Amino acid sequence: MLLVVFGSAKLLGEVFERLRMPGIVGEILAGILIGPGVLRWTAPNDVLNALAELGVMFLLFGVGLEIKRSDLLRVGRIATLVASLGVVVPFFLGWGILAWWGAPRVEGIFVGAAMVATSVGITAKVLNDRGLLSMRASQVILAAAVIDDVLGLLVLAVVSGVARGPLNLPELALTAVLAIGFTVLVAHWGTVAARHAVPKLAARLRSSEAPFHIALILLFALSLLASYAGVAAIIGAFLAGMALSESATQRVHDLTSGVSELLVPFFLAGIGLHFDVESFFTPKLLEMSGLILIAAVISKLIGCGLGAVSLGRVDMLRIGVGMVPRGEVGMVVAQIGLGMGVIPKGVYGVVVFMSVATTLIAPPMIAWSYREKTE
Repeated sequence: MLLVVFGSAKLLGEVFERLRMPGIVGEILAGILIGPGVLRWTAPNDVLNALAELGVMFLLFGVGLEIKRSDLLRVGRIATLVASLGVVVPFFLGWGILAWWGAPRVEGIFVGAAMVATSVGITAKVLNDRGLLSMRASQVILAAAVIDDVLGLLVLAVVSGVARGPLNLPELALTAVLAIGFTVLVAHWGTVAARHAVPKLAARLRSSEAPFHIALILLFALSLLASYAGVAAIIGAFLAGMALSESATQRVHDLTSGVSELLVPFFLAGIGLHFDVESFFTPKLLEMSGLILIAAVISKLIGCGLGAVSLGRVDMLRIGVGMVPRGEVGMVVAQIGLGMGVIPKGVYGVVVFMSVATTLIAPPMIAWSYREKTE
């Protein structure tokens, strides 16, 4: 199973690199090809899901190591506007399309919620592979994606509350305070604390790889705390990397890159494994899928692009495109809705299609938007 997933992902990734396309597109397509929808060689299971989760955590941790806190804080105001509009526009557009289609209100707001959050792992992978993380637009994308995750969490909390019955406002307020407080606290003070504590602690330990061991402990600790605070574990992983960005040795960078090379293909192929071709055998669902996909792309281009209007047209385009992929985030929201019985299996398939399709088309679009920097 591991051989099939890893081997096929790297093989198709290499094919796409030779075709001058982002390799991650091939790795996601490998998951579709070997998954339940096509060849049926394997299917999502607990082992693959655990490896996929570790893969995206190490991916975001490695990206965080390359980003200085001051860089993100400098673009914080624009990133907040980008994230806010990038949540509002997709949510109401998705809800509006389902309402126009004649779907129940709860079904519509769940689809809108699934269109909200960006899968930062995909964009971060493309930008990291091409050495573009230091660019202003890239930093806005990463900062906006962190804020986007917190806002998406709040949207999901509200939507789930509506589906269950009356909203629990004290619980919603507590969730918001914990999520925002954790993110701001670690982003603002994490680097300062790590810069003072990590070198002293590493000097006291006898292990030759002590700095990397400390980095791993911080990675898992902040990922766990992020989950308890209500935000995604990968945000904790990103913040852990950013906290160590000014104190991590080159050896820590190299070891993190090595672990990522092993685990990230399971994350990328895992997105494809969840794609169910059989969900699209009816013309109505095919038509809805196409409409939702177009809305998912346009809503981020317009919403996030407008938030970055002060940066000029080139950066507006880059930021809008960089926020397009939904990846595993949209599928999680759809899974919650399916589990609560508020969306039917056909609509669940539409959301999964939207999540996978935006993840597939985003890397070439990102590469094209940055073409002047990579030629």
